[in-house]
Amino acid sequence: MIRWFFRWGPAILMMGFIFIASSTAGSDIPDFGVMNYFAMKGGHLLGYALLGAACFHALFLQRTLTISRFLTVGILVFLYAISDEWHQSYTPGRHPSLPDICIDTAGGFLGMACLHFVRKRFLHPDRQD
Repeated sequence: MIRWFFRWGPAILMMGFIFIASSTAGSDIPDFGVMNYFAMKGGHLLGYALLGAACFHALFLQRTLTISRFLTVGILVFLYAISDEWHQSYTPGRHPSLPDICIDTAGGFLGMACLHFVRKRFLHPDRQD
């Protein structure tokens, strides 16, 4: 059970955080003035980058990044982004957005790439995979 939580806990926590953030009514979201657009889209990118890294960690614990693994996690993140936008459509003052799904998916891929870089650079610097 502890091993399962170590693998899946971060992904479940990120999904929960994203779900709660999407449940926030539009009127309760802070306004960042001229930087509002970048803050909102940056939040999407960061949240889904963390989700992508967490899902890759859960599915492929200490394995290297391959195209098939990259796409598998990318599809999972994409599907979660779609479900998140659908969920958001039921939140007052919020609406689903195709650009947000694209940003979310890109964030997932970015998170996997960053995790791969960290693993390769710091955990296994001598491996040439």
